[in-house]
Amino acid sequence: MKSDTPLVKKLEQNRKFLLGYHLAFETTSQRKNWRHIVMLWFSAASQGHKKAQFYLAACYDNGWGVQKDISVAYKWYMKAALQGHMESQYNVGFFYHSGEVVKQDGKKAVYWYQLAAAQGDTEAQRDLGFCYFYGQGTEKDVAKAIYWYKKAAGKDDPKALYNLGLCYKHGDGVGISQRWAKYYFEKAARLGNNAASLQLREIMRSSQLS
Repeated sequence: MKSDTPLVKKLEQNRKFLLGYHLAFETTSQRKNWRHIVMLWFSAASQGHKKAQFYLAACYDNGWGVQKDISVAYKWYMKAALQGHMESQYNVGFFYHSGEVVKQDGKKAVYWYQLAAAQGDTEAQRDLGFCYFYGQGTEKDVAKAIYWYKKAAGKDDPKALYNLGLCYKHGDGVGISQRWAKYYFEKAARLGNNAASLQLREIMRSSQLS
Protein backbone atom coordinates (compact mmCIF):
# COMPACT_ATOMS: atom_id res chain seq x y z
CA MET A 1 0.00 0.00 0.00
CA LYS A 2 1.30 3.46 -0.85
CA SER A 3 2.22 5.54 2.17
CA ASP A 4 1.00 8.83 0.71
CA THR A 5 -2.68 7.97 0.34
CA PRO A 6 -5.18 10.66 1.48
CA LEU A 7 -6.14 8.59 4.53
CA VAL A 8 -2.52 8.12 5.61
CA LYS A 9 -1.85 11.84 5.15
CA LYS A 10 -4.96 12.69 7.14
CA LEU A 11 -3.93 10.41 9.98
CA GLU A 12 -0.42 11.88 9.99
CA GLN A 13 -1.71 15.46 10.19
CA ASN A 14 -4.09 14.49 12.99
CA ARG A 15 -1.17 12.90 14.84
CA LYS A 16 0.78 16.16 14.54
CA PHE A 17 -2.19 18.18 15.77
CA LEU A 18 -2.71 15.90 18.78
CA LEU A 19 0.99 15.95 19.64
CA GLY A 20 0.99 19.74 19.52
CA TYR A 21 -2.14 19.85 21.68
CA HIS A 22 -0.59 17.47 24.19
CA LEU A 23 2.60 19.53 24.43
CA ALA A 24 0.62 22.77 24.76
CA PHE A 25 -2.12 21.84 27.19
CA GLU A 26 -1.67 18.36 28.65
CA THR A 27 1.84 18.44 30.07
CA THR A 28 2.84 19.78 33.49
CA SER A 29 6.03 21.37 32.18
CA GLN A 30 6.19 25.10 32.85
CA ARG A 31 8.54 25.67 29.91
CA LYS A 32 6.66 24.76 26.77
CA ASN A 33 8.40 24.64 23.43
CA TRP A 34 5.88 26.80 21.62
CA ARG A 35 7.98 27.02 18.46
CA HIS A 36 7.85 23.25 18.11
CA ILE A 37 4.13 23.27 18.85
CA VAL A 38 3.54 25.95 16.20
CA MET A 39 5.52 23.92 13.65
CA LEU A 40 3.37 20.84 14.33
CA TRP A 41 0.13 22.80 14.04
CA PHE A 42 1.33 24.67 10.95
CA SER A 43 2.08 21.39 9.20
CA ALA A 44 -1.37 20.01 10.01
CA ALA A 45 -3.15 23.30 9.31
CA SER A 46 -1.49 23.65 5.91
CA GLN A 47 -2.99 20.29 4.97
CA GLY A 48 -6.48 21.43 5.96
CA HIS A 49 -6.78 20.17 9.55
CA LYS A 50 -9.43 22.57 10.91
CA LYS A 51 -8.59 22.22 14.62
CA ALA A 52 -4.93 22.83 13.84
CA GLN A 53 -5.97 25.90 11.86
CA PHE A 54 -7.90 27.19 14.87
CA TYR A 55 -5.06 26.64 17.33
CA LEU A 56 -2.49 28.06 14.91
CA ALA A 57 -4.71 31.14 14.65
CA ALA A 58 -4.79 31.29 18.45
CA CYS A 59 -0.97 31.26 18.47
CA TYR A 60 -0.88 34.32 16.23
CA ASP A 61 -3.74 35.88 18.20
CA ASN A 62 -1.87 35.53 21.51
CA GLY A 63 1.78 35.52 20.42
CA TRP A 64 2.44 31.91 21.46
CA GLY A 65 5.67 30.82 19.78
CA VAL A 66 5.32 33.43 17.04
CA GLN A 67 5.16 37.19 16.83
CA LYS A 68 1.61 38.32 17.54
CA ASP A 69 -0.14 39.06 14.25
CA ILE A 70 -3.92 39.54 14.31
CA SER A 71 -4.13 39.63 10.50
CA VAL A 72 -2.56 36.18 10.20
CA ALA A 73 -4.76 34.94 13.06
CA TYR A 74 -7.85 36.09 11.17
CA LYS A 75 -6.79 34.22 8.02
CA TRP A 76 -6.39 30.94 9.88
CA TYR A 77 -9.62 31.44 11.82
CA MET A 78 -11.39 31.99 8.51
CA LYS A 79 -9.92 28.80 7.02
CA ALA A 80 -11.19 26.81 9.98
CA ALA A 81 -14.54 28.63 10.01
CA LEU A 82 -15.15 27.78 6.37
CA GLN A 83 -14.75 24.14 7.36
CA GLY A 84 -17.41 24.50 10.04
CA HIS A 85 -15.21 24.91 13.12
CA MET A 86 -17.52 26.41 15.75
CA GLU A 87 -15.14 28.58 17.78
CA SER A 88 -13.51 29.90 14.62
CA GLN A 89 -16.91 30.90 13.25
CA TYR A 90 -17.55 32.92 16.40
CA ASN A 91 -14.12 34.55 16.18
CA VAL A 92 -14.64 35.54 12.55
CA GLY A 93 -17.99 37.02 13.55
CA PHE A 94 -16.28 38.97 16.31
CA PHE A 95 -13.74 40.37 13.83
CA TYR A 96 -16.56 41.69 11.67
CA HIS A 97 -18.47 42.96 14.70
CA SER A 98 -15.50 44.90 16.05
CA GLY A 99 -14.00 45.94 12.71
CA GLU A 100 -10.56 44.67 13.70
CA VAL A 101 -8.42 43.67 10.68
CA VAL A 102 -11.50 43.59 8.44
CA LYS A 103 -14.01 46.32 7.64
CA GLN A 104 -16.76 46.41 10.24
CA ASP A 105 -19.80 44.62 8.84
CA GLY A 106 -22.75 43.85 11.06
CA LYS A 107 -24.46 41.55 8.55
CA LYS A 108 -21.36 39.38 8.20
CA ALA A 109 -20.96 39.35 11.98
CA VAL A 110 -24.52 38.07 12.38
CA TYR A 111 -23.97 35.48 9.64
CA TRP A 112 -20.97 33.96 11.42
CA TYR A 113 -22.58 34.28 14.86
CA GLN A 114 -25.61 32.38 13.56
CA LEU A 115 -23.46 29.52 12.30
CA ALA A 116 -21.57 29.24 15.59
CA ALA A 117 -24.70 29.71 17.72
CA ALA A 118 -26.49 26.92 15.86
CA GLN A 119 -23.62 24.62 16.81
CA GLY A 120 -23.97 25.62 20.46
CA ASP A 121 -21.26 28.25 20.97
CA THR A 122 -22.24 30.12 24.13
CA GLU A 123 -20.57 33.43 23.29
CA ALA A 124 -22.05 33.40 19.79
CA GLN A 125 -25.52 32.79 21.24
CA ARG A 126 -25.12 35.71 23.63
CA ASP A 127 -23.70 38.10 21.02
CA LEU A 128 -26.30 37.07 18.46
CA GLY A 129 -28.93 37.94 21.04
CA PHE A 130 -27.25 41.33 21.45
CA CYS A 131 -27.38 41.90 17.68
CA TYR A 132 -31.09 41.08 17.56
CA PHE A 133 -31.82 43.23 20.61
CA TYR A 134 -30.21 46.35 19.16
CA GLY A 135 -30.80 45.63 15.47
CA GLN A 136 -27.10 45.44 14.64
CA GLY A 137 -26.52 43.71 11.30
CA THR A 138 -30.10 42.45 11.30
CA GLU A 139 -33.63 43.65 11.94
CA LYS A 140 -34.37 44.34 15.59
CA ASP A 141 -36.17 41.34 17.04
CA VAL A 142 -36.43 41.32 20.83
CA ALA A 143 -38.11 37.90 20.89
CA LYS A 144 -35.14 36.35 19.09
CA ALA A 145 -32.79 38.28 21.39
CA ILE A 146 -34.50 36.74 24.43
CA TYR A 147 -34.32 33.29 22.82
CA TRP A 148 -30.56 33.48 22.29
CA TYR A 149 -29.89 35.16 25.63
CA LYS A 150 -31.67 32.25 27.33
CA LYS A 151 -29.64 29.72 25.34
CA ALA A 152 -26.41 31.30 26.60
CA ALA A 153 -27.78 31.92 30.09
CA GLY A 154 -28.65 28.24 30.35
CA LYS A 155 -24.91 27.60 30.20
CA ASP A 156 -24.19 30.23 32.88
CA ASP A 157 -22.86 32.99 30.64
CA PRO A 158 -22.64 35.99 33.01
CA LYS A 159 -23.35 38.65 30.36
CA ALA A 160 -26.36 36.78 29.00
CA LEU A 161 -27.73 36.37 32.53
CA TYR A 162 -27.22 40.08 33.17
CA ASN A 163 -28.90 41.02 29.88
CA LEU A 164 -31.90 38.86 30.77
CA GLY A 165 -32.08 40.57 34.13
CA LEU A 166 -32.30 43.93 32.36
CA CYS A 167 -34.99 42.60 30.04
CA TYR A 168 -37.15 41.57 33.00
CA LYS A 169 -36.40 44.81 34.82
CA HIS A 170 -37.55 46.98 31.91
CA GLY A 171 -40.05 44.64 30.26
CA ASP A 172 -38.14 44.25 26.99
CA GLY A 173 -39.66 41.26 25.19
CA VAL A 174 -40.97 39.86 28.48
CA GLY A 175 -43.31 41.05 31.20
CA ILE A 176 -41.77 43.28 33.85
CA SER A 177 -40.83 41.07 36.78
CA GLN A 178 -38.66 42.16 39.67
CA ARG A 179 -38.54 38.54 40.85
CA TRP A 180 -37.06 37.28 37.55
CA ALA A 181 -34.83 40.31 37.21
CA LYS A 182 -33.42 39.61 40.67
CA TYR A 183 -33.05 35.91 39.83
CA TYR A 184 -30.92 36.58 36.74
CA PHE A 185 -28.94 39.39 38.38
CA GLU A 186 -28.12 37.11 41.33
CA LYS A 187 -26.88 34.33 39.03
CA ALA A 188 -24.77 36.81 37.02
CA ALA A 189 -23.36 38.39 40.19
CA ARG A 190 -22.33 35.01 41.58
CA LEU A 191 -20.36 34.50 38.36
CA GLY A 192 -18.52 37.77 38.84
CA ASN A 193 -20.60 40.25 36.84
CA ASN A 194 -20.12 43.56 38.66
CA ALA A 195 -22.91 45.35 36.80
CA ALA A 196 -25.34 42.72 38.07
CA SER A 197 -24.13 43.31 41.62
CA LEU A 198 -24.92 47.02 41.20
CA GLN A 199 -28.41 46.17 39.95
CA LEU A 200 -29.02 43.98 42.99
CA ARG A 201 -27.98 46.77 45.34
CA GLU A 202 -30.39 49.09 43.54
CA ILE A 203 -33.21 46.54 43.93
CA MET A 204 -32.44 46.23 47.66
CA ARG A 205 -32.44 50.02 48.14
CA SER A 206 -35.75 50.44 46.32
CA SER A 207 -37.36 47.64 48.35
CA GLN A 208 -36.20 49.28 51.59
CA LEU A 209 -37.66 52.62 50.56
CA SER A 210 -41.03 51.18 49.51
